Amino acid sequence: MPVPQLPVPVLFLYCIAVAFLLIYFPFLAVAFARMSVGYDYYAPRAMFEKLPPYAQRATWAHQNSFEAFPIFAAAALMAYVTGVNSPTSAWAALSFIAARLLYSVFYISNIPLLRSLMYAIGLVCSCTLFVLSIIQASN
Repeated sequence: MPVPQLPVPVLFLYCIAVAFLLIYFPFLAVAFARMSVGYDYYAPRAMFEKLPPYAQRATWAHQNSFEAFPIFAAAALMAYVTGVNSPTSAWAALSFIAARLLYSVFYISNIPLLRSLMYAIGLVCSCTLFVLSIIQASN
């Protein structure tokens, strides 16, 4: 497979920015549902029980994204700082982005097996970047 045309270190920075934006991707479903049931400006968090199941799952996907992002950001920044510049690292970063996008889609769609698989793939991608960074720093 060909490597993306961006320099790998730049790709890490773009992937961090996209991963940040993906935190809010599931929130689009939550926002739509909140508007559908009537938004309560005085107690927006109290609306959770009134939301349809897909929007409740979107809330959980949104919250999980806040947990996954710092791990990936640290791994990608570590790879950036240590000068990791390999096709494996580029694909790990891109695969994390794809996995997190699909994670939210599968969570909202209530497909737990695929959701869990995407979570695992994202975690493996972050761990791959950590390991490559440690190897690079040791050389």
